[in-house]
Amino acid sequence: MTISVQEDRFRLSRVFTISRGSREAADVLTVTILRDGLAGRGECVPYARYGETMASVRAQIESLPPEITRGDLQSALPAGAARNAVDCALWDLEAKISGQRAQEIAGLGDLKPCLTAFTLSLDTPDAMRAQAAENSDRPLLKTKLGGEGDVARIEAVRAGAPSARIIVDANEGWTPEMYRSLAPVLVDLGVEMVEQPFPAGQDDALRDLDRPLPVCADESCHDRASLDGLAGKYDMVNIKLDKSGGLTEALALREAAIEQGFRIMVGCMVGTSLAMAPAVLLAQGVEIVDLDGPLLLAEDRNPPLHYDAEGVHPPKSALWG
Repeated sequence: MTISVQEDRFRLSRVFTISRGSREAADVLTVTILRDGLAGRGECVPYARYGETMASVRAQIESLPPEITRGDLQSALPAGAARNAVDCALWDLEAKISGQRAQEIAGLGDLKPCLTAFTLSLDTPDAMRAQAAENSDRPLLKTKLGGEGDVARIEAVRAGAPSARIIVDANEGWTPEMYRSLAPVLVDLGVEMVEQPFPAGQDDALRDLDRPLPVCADESCHDRASLDGLAGKYDMVNIKLDKSGGLTEALALREAAIEQGFRIMVGCMVGTSLAMAPAVLLAQGVEIVDLDGPLLLAEDRNPPLHYDAEGVHPPKSALWG
């Protein structure tokens, strides 16, 4: 068995901005694991917020022994992008070797399309109204926020898409005072949930806040070890493969989070259909799905995932699993 990794870049259809910065392309690492003429593939998006770079994640992957198993991988690498790409490649390879689909190996039933949020990039209220109007036929919009001016942004989004459900992502950009003032207004505008309003590690204030606007842990939730620190602070957790370190841990995290009473969101970094494909398994039956990465791209894998009015459809075997 051999493991190889390469850097790939996929252009975005428009500049994508959150409170921490902007990007014009998705820079990803593609892992390919070869065995007996069969190839398993996985993708990850190194994330600077977690101290990851393309070089550091590549080095982690290249440090692995060639005969690594999914079981051994869980202790060989920490939760993060490197483990995710290798774990998902191993799932894909196992499916090809066994002749089973990955969902069968995972013990899941038939997969169904998942209605996914579509993300609006952080911008001026006028620009965000235009984005919302352009996507007003989508049933669920996710709006990036950044602090000052957020009420005007949501008012603009609501004006542009009066029938859409709305969730928002503050990307650690609020303070407790901002939550107290913003939450009632956003609820009145029909906002259903906010992701990660406060910086991870500075979110103890959530224990003492009334939460009329439900709060979802993103940067504060990585793997099962995160859960004990979230109790009493968050209503929901956002599970992403690049944070959990792959589908193996993500499935276990989903089960554990449900047992502890958390509502579930399945999200993504800005990646391609190869990154979203295993997450479709994870997203079955959860409350909120945000697997819109390929919808933000100007170019994608071949074959890509299929998106339509029903949402994102399960991957074909030629793509993954």
